Formats: sequence, structure tokens, C-alpha cells
Amino acid sequence: MDAPDCFLGIDIGGSSVKVGVVTSEGTVLTHRHSPLAVVQTRDAALDQVFEDAHICLRTAGLTPSEVRGVGIAAPGTMDLEAGVLLQAVNLPGWEDLPLRRIAEERLGRPAVLVNDANAAAYGEYWVGAARDARSLMFWTLGTGVGGGIVINGELLQGAHGHAGECGHMIIQCDGGLRSEHGIHGALELYAGARGLVRRCEEALRSGRVSRLREIAERQTLTPLDIAAEAESGDELALELILDTARYIGIGTVNVLHMLNPEMVLIGGAMTFGQGASPVGRQFLERVRETVRERAFPIPATRTRIDFAALGNAAGYIGAAGCARRHVERARLR
Repeated sequence: MDAPDCFLGIDIGGSSVKVGVVTSEGTVLTHRHSPLAVVQTRDAALDQVFEDAHICLRTAGLTPSEVRGVGIAAPGTMDLEAGVLLQAVNLPGWEDLPLRRIAEERLGRPAVLVNDANAAAYGEYWVGAARDARSLMFWTLGTGVGGGIVINGELLQGAHGHAGECGHMIIQCDGGLRSEHGIHGALELYAGARGLVRRCEEALRSGRVSRLREIAERQTLTPLDIAAEAESGDELALELILDTARYIGIGTVNVLHMLNPEMVLIGGAMTFGQGASPVGRQFLERVRETVRERAFPIPATRTRIDFAALGNAAGYIGAAGCARRHVERARLR
């Protein structure tokens, strides 16, 4: 039997890099996850990224010439046609970086550049929780709120890789929370990790009773602290998490009314244990309840809303999938 075609997926984040060798069927042969010290120079960080890529290939028993293509996912605004990363807020010094050309020079294979949240969405569509769907909206919940969209099998990227940035939709026009990016009143200010902690601190200052007060007196609160106390029955902690779900539900209603996807998935670092946790299950049900209350009846009841399946592997798997799609389309031209 012939060996399967393989693709290399690279997912560059503000604090880590994830690399995987993935077959054309979406099977991960090997992967590597390393912290990325963005305080080092850009060239040193790039050296680390591609050294990790070579290590991952060697672990799979492959040379660069034995993979058909490379997908490289990164955060920020892009010139997709030119393969240039124009701006990445959490990668200082990476402005106007010809990342696709650098990847092709370092690895000697055709490469494609894609926004990281879009790559994760494509991974879930290709081999994850949406593999039997034709259209998808994917939320990534973390420090902020990101997103990606697949419509009729096509990744929606937009002119600058910004399509799917639904975390920046404005949900409060006047008097909304202030954004460092000037996008005041945006969803992620309420539903991202920083928004969750901010709402918690405001509640404690207002006199709410909670075990979180003792934690806040010792250290800076985190979403993990809030989730742990919610699991232990803390009323305020659970209320804050369910309010986060309500905000995501409102954002989902806006997406349903614009795009009407078949499926909506929720992933990222802040999903509260997903279905394995009572709090995660309550979180998901509150998202669904909000959609049923506020959306048009048919999409409200027929759109599937669930947690994502690939975890932090979604980015590099999706990047590899985008490389596969790019190579196959180039062959057909």
C-alpha cells in the first residue's frame, strides 16, 4: 500500500507554537507543542518555529521533501494573496512579514498562510465536530473571542484574513466597554477571559458574597479560579459563567441571522470543562437557550450548537488541511 500524502501544519500563537504532520485524511502522525518566547527577536522566534517543524518531521520519519505542502497559521491581519502577515498584536515586531515566502524557503515546499482562528475552524470542519456539516461558525474563547466561518465547504477569509472575527462585533453601541483597539462595546470585552475577570471584580467590589473574594485577596483572579468555584457550588462564579454564555448566545444569534450556518461550535481555552463538567454543560445549554429566545424560529431550533472536538490541535490540523486544499487546487489549474 502506498504511503499517504502528508502535510505539515504550523500554528503560531502569542505564547506557543504547535506543529503537526497530518495525512491527507486528517490523521495526525506526530505533533509538537512548545512555548514561544516572543520577547526574543523576531528572527530568533522564527528560527524556533522552523526548528520545531524540522523536529516534528524527523519524529515522523520524514524529510521536508516528503510532505506535499505546509500550512502556517498565525494571528492578525494578512495579505493572503501575497502571503504577508501585515499586523499581529500579540507578535510584536512581526509587521509586514512575508511569512509564506519564509516558510517556503525554510522548508522547500509550497506553503499557504491562514489566520489562526480560521485554521482552527477549518480543522473542525475537516475532521472535527463539524465533519458532517456543510457550513460552520466556530467560536474560540480565550483571552479574547475569535472565530472562523466555513460556508458550503469554503473557508470564509475575506480580503485581509479578518472574516470570522465575530468577537469584535459590537453588541453595545452607546456606553459600551472601552477597547484598546478602538472597537468599543465589542463582544469579546464582555465574553473573553479578561471580560469575565473584570465582571467578577466588579461584583466583588459591589459587595457580592463569594469564596472568590478570598482568592482575589491573595492573587490575581483567573477564569480557572472562577470555574473551580462554580464547580464547588459558588453562586456568583456560576452566575458569571452563565452570563458569559448569554453573551456568546447573543453573538451566535447575530451570526445565524447573517449567515445561517448549519452548525455552531464553541472551542478555545475557556470552555469550562465542556461536556465532561456540569458547569460546561450548563454553559452550553445557556448558549442554546439564548439562541432559542432571540433568533428566528427555524434557525433557532435547527442549528446545531455544540462544543468543538479537536482542542488545541485544531489550529495545526486546520493549517495542514488548508495546505492540502491549496496543493490540490494548484494541481487542477
